[in-house]
Parts: sequence; C-alpha cells; structure tokens
Amino acid sequence: MTPGLLPLLLLLLAGPPSAQPAPPTCYSRMLTLSREVAGDFQSLQATEPSEPCVRYLPTLYLDIHNYCVLSRLRDFVASPQCWKVPQVDALKDKVRKLYTIMNSFCRRDLVFLSDDCNALEYPIPVTTVLPDGQR
Repeated sequence: MTPGLLPLLLLLLAGPPSAQPAPPTCYSRMLTLSREVAGDFQSLQATEPSEPCVRYLPTLYLDIHNYCVLSRLRDFVASPQCWKVPQVDALKDKVRKLYTIMNSFCRRDLVFLSDDCNALEYPIPVTTVLPDGQR
C-alpha cells in the first residue's frame, strides 16, 4: 500500500463524523410539547366521536407566548370530563407536564408577548407573506 492510501482508507472505514445535536433548550422543549399537545387534542377530537365527553373538554389552542395559556392549561387538567378515558388521561398528563415546565423549570426563559385570552378562544390563522419578487 502506498503511504497516502492508508489514511484515506482509515477515514473511509471510520465513516462520516457523527454530528452531536445541541441539547434541547427550555424554550424548544416548551414549543415542541405545546405542538404535541395541540396535535394530540386535534386527533382526539377527530377519533373519539364515540366518547361524548370529548366534546365538552375545554379547547386547546396553545400559544406559549400568551400569558393566558397558563390558566388554559390549568383548566384543561382540572376539567372533570372524560375521567377514565385513556387517551384523555394521556393528554392531560402531557398538558400537566407542559404546565409544570412553563411555570417552574423554564419560567425565566419564557417571554409572554400578549395576555389576550380571546386569542386562545378564537385563534387568528397565521399567514406568511413573501417579500415582493419572491414566490
């Protein structure tokens, strides 16, 4: 073997360097968990028509930048509807976890941009407008 071929061969056998992703921050964990909760709530409403109690659960439009989200999470966990429905219990556990993260662990990392509780009742759809000349 030639001397220049050996390092190249070792490099190929070692494979590509593994990229270590950065650990999740408090903010990224809250954002991810709030999206999971919202998705789980929507799928619960879509797949549990046989459980009449699901209709009476408080709505879960979550915006972690709205101060009212904390009371919304508290209300959802405390709601007596759907006791002993496994999917709802799992969702309430996730909501409780999000509330604890927001109110305890990540309290200093969170910035509330609004306290408009009506925005959580009737959310405004977010649209993205591209700058002129882009499609």
